[in-house]
Amino acid sequence: MTYRVAMDIGGTFTDVVTYEGNARKLRAGKVLTTPEDLARGVFDALHELSFAEIEFFVHGTTQGLNALLERRGAKVLILTTQGIGDVYRIARGNRERLFDLHYRKPAPLVPREHIAEVAGRFDASGTELEPLDEDAVRQVAKRVREQGFEAVAVCFLFAYLDPEHERRAGSLLREELGEDVLVVLSHEVAPEWREYERTSSTVMEAYTGPSVHRYLDRIESRFAEQGLPVPVHVMQSSGGLVNAEFARRHPLQTLLSGPVGGTMGGVAASNLLDRPNLICVDMGGTSFDVSLVLDNAPDVSPDGECEGFPLLMPLVNLHTVGAGGGSLAYAEGSALRVGPESAGAVPGPACYGRGGTQATVTDANCVLGRVDPDSFAGGGMDLDLAAARSAVTALAGQLGMDPVELASGICDVGNAKMAQAIRTLTVEHGLEPGEFALLAFGGAGPMHAAFIAREIGVTEVVVPRFPGAFSAWGMLEADVRRDFTMQFFATSADLDTAALARSLDELRDLAWAALGEQGITEDKRSVVHGIDMRYESQDYTLTVPILDEDTVDSADFLARIEERFAEAHHRRYGHATPGAPVQFVTIRTTGHGVVPRPEAAPEPAPPASEPVIRDVVFDGKPCPTSIVARAELAVGARLNGPAIVHEDTATTVVPPGAELRVDEHGFLIIAIEFEETLV
Repeated sequence: MTYRVAMDIGGTFTDVVTYEGNARKLRAGKVLTTPEDLARGVFDALHELSFAEIEFFVHGTTQGLNALLERRGAKVLILTTQGIGDVYRIARGNRERLFDLHYRKPAPLVPREHIAEVAGRFDASGTELEPLDEDAVRQVAKRVREQGFEAVAVCFLFAYLDPEHERRAGSLLREELGEDVLVVLSHEVAPEWREYERTSSTVMEAYTGPSVHRYLDRIESRFAEQGLPVPVHVMQSSGGLVNAEFARRHPLQTLLSGPVGGTMGGVAASNLLDRPNLICVDMGGTSFDVSLVLDNAPDVSPDGECEGFPLLMPLVNLHTVGAGGGSLAYAEGSALRVGPESAGAVPGPACYGRGGTQATVTDANCVLGRVDPDSFAGGGMDLDLAAARSAVTALAGQLGMDPVELASGICDVGNAKMAQAIRTLTVEHGLEPGEFALLAFGGAGPMHAAFIAREIGVTEVVVPRFPGAFSAWGMLEADVRRDFTMQFFATSADLDTAALARSLDELRDLAWAALGEQGITEDKRSVVHGIDMRYESQDYTLTVPILDEDTVDSADFLARIEERFAEAHHRRYGHATPGAPVQFVTIRTTGHGVVPRPEAAPEPAPPASEPVIRDVVFDGKPCPTSIVARAELAVGARLNGPAIVHEDTATTVVPPGAELRVDEHGFLIIAIEFEETLV
């Protein structure tokens, strides 16, 4: 027997999906996350497997992200060029929230007194103006050692053009400090222009890197002790896979490792269901993550931000809010608030019976009857419904409300918050939510999806198999990915197509070799190129693809790439100016390595059975509701709402006026009617 294993370590649960190759069977399960030792939760989830039989293992980790969110990262010193030590502190002005009087810049991860400057400088053309002061670098190393810094972020001016000074400084620091201190070089993290953004990305890697290193070291050493015969793979923020050795050297790439697994599962689902555009919503115990699939591909951006800090690296566009099943409900004056604080795995919602006393979204669903206590988590967890009612009743007393009314209100507030998160990635970017289907997963996603869809005008909800472990399943559907960038400043008037062709060939060779280092055979490798373009005098760019059929040094290349840019500009901004002079800024090259996909055998048709009928609250009133196990729904089955479909990893709620059917792939398809008033 051989297994392919994927695991998603969340704030509340650790989800695992295993594919048994000989029997072609997929299985999913959950265990509570162990925050004090995430590695222990991994081994708890795999205790039934023989590690020697695992032929592929991938997981997503929030270790680096948690270190950032909780501000418990490494003590970092920034080493930069003399005279620009304030770049990181000055940052950028508040452009997007210019009229928000309550806006505050995020507190920098590194205080000003932890920024050191040394002499040595290149100019904007990459010409050395002053040699590196190596003695000053050695003095900085002495300070690092004496003051107990855990990491050094080296960010020299114009290092993206010539990294020689950074390489030499890194060599000196490692020589003086050994392996006890992480040394991060900006040209290796983000070889791109914009000094603040490059510095921010480098600092982020230095800040989160030590905790990711320690975690990966524990995982790999313990797997080796258990006899795992294959490398550990890690999901990247870009939606691609890399082995743990690469992740250890580039820990920033794993920052959004866990959530993007769901997006890649969405890509697989969009191809399977012939629905090219999906809104992917992952509602777990702690957070609600939104991402998009556009034209059967993940919505990946060449840059982004996290916690207000810019990042120069490819990442799936994710919007996250604190709205999960464990989100705490509380009174703020006479108003009801839900989240972002969460009960987490410990103590968890009151209904978990682990000491939680404050009402959560999950407790509210228990009070409304939308959680089946006999089947929750596959029957592996006993729910304390009395504790849930007690927590909700206590909060209802503070607000002068009926407990059932308050439980409905908790769900309403949570749903509105999640609907707004979806609008942030759709409406605010000129996309109409009604043109998408809503793919709902996570332990709590299918429970709220129909109500959220009603809120944003979506008419179809899709619930995949194993929704509570869908992000882990998505990791089994992802490919190895390596990304490379190179600055290439030129205008349409002075574009040197021969130089562009040489740069593309250089990046192609790097990507091709990098895929080989990840164990990808040549027949499974592919490389694609794009280039960032803008109109002259614009500040920001759009990435325009360079196609395989393009002959870059041909006479008509410029006209074709300008036409492609104009089309992209019109799609993004609603207008274009054909014939206006354009600029080329950055070449982006991505290498893809295809890995085997699990091909599960069809599930046998279940025996026919009658659903159980019991009252569930909708629109403030108890309604007779069908309660059915998902395993009892055959392909083609239909079910009119109200209905509750339970399974091991999630519960799907079909409200009044909605209709559920099971498609040929085993997905639940919920058609939403807008005439009904839903809660």
